[in-house]
Amino acid sequence: MRKFDTDLRDAVKHFWITRQAQSAKQGHGTGKDKGSRSAVTGGKQMDGFVRVVRALLREHQVPESSISTAKALELPGWFRAEKKWDLIIVHEGELLATIEFKSQIGPSFGNNFNNRTEEALGSATDMWAAYREGAFKPSSRPFLGYLMLLEDCVRSQAPVKVAEPHFPVFSEFKGASYKRRYELLIEKLLRDRLYDGACLIMSNSVDGAKGDYYEPQSEFTFAKFIAPLLAHVVSRI
Repeated sequence: MRKFDTDLRDAVKHFWITRQAQSAKQGHGTGKDKGSRSAVTGGKQMDGFVRVVRALLREHQVPESSISTAKALELPGWFRAEKKWDLIIVHEGELLATIEFKSQIGPSFGNNFNNRTEEALGSATDMWAAYREGAFKPSSRPFLGYLMLLEDCVRSQAPVKVAEPHFPVFSEFKGASYKRRYELLIEKLLRDRLYDGACLIMSNSVDGAKGDYYEPQSEFTFAKFIAPLLAHVVSRI
């Protein structure tokens, strides 16, 4: 059995069950927030992954008081006043790490993929600009992490056309599915050191409710995401 498998299965199961419950609840309402959109805007689906990371931090003797996951999640930005993260670690006045937990579910992958890309780039750019300008003094460089759960379905696996009305897109994007685009996004975020660790998990709505998932890229597994995070944080406690 893979390391962390049981915990990750529980987190994946929580994601799908929570999402389905939110969709069902909103589907009976009369407001505009219905169906798939309600499952996206409802939040809480990624809480299982947050709990897994929090538990591993505690196992490695990171004080409970240093880990924020439910409140006090705002950090100052450079291009905006503040940004609310999903998990931050501040120990004795020093920012050690901050992590973003995201997901994307169909049927609309195009605009949502672009939104996720812009969010990831914007958050990291703002974070590092604020760090450069001394917003987190006396902190040394913190660990910035990114975890993505992507729905495994026909639309996320199918080749996507590109638009090239003026200039050609980079060759790696031609015919790439949204799954492949996420792999490229995470690879480039890490290569450019915008993030220090990242993880890509895929799961479908049927088997995912039982906890099934897979990690499509050996370079972006949860194990390879969590190891440098724990090493970074523990070395500073």
